Amino acid sequence: MPSWALTTVATKDLRTLLRAVFKEQVQCPLSPAALAMLGLQDTSPALLEHLRGLESEAVHAVLVAVLAERSLDDETRRRRELGLA
Repeated sequence: MPSWALTTVATKDLRTLLRAVFKEQVQCPLSPAALAMLGLQDTSPALLEHLRGLESEAVHAVLVAVLAERSLDDETRRRRELGLA
């Protein structure tokens, strides 16, 4: 089965996890139970496929990178819609 990386995880869920990691409300390495406590049980398979075993600094870095990339994609899409790109 091909990996879809974190593309199947909603941006709001990534932000929820990033906030919890930043505030040290979730312990890393991540576990299914920890994700369920954040209400992320439905996305835990995709999250754990890529973040399992990582310490908090690494989880934080991955989430920031993914969210930044999505933000750039959103901005590019907006510019195209406005005819600016």
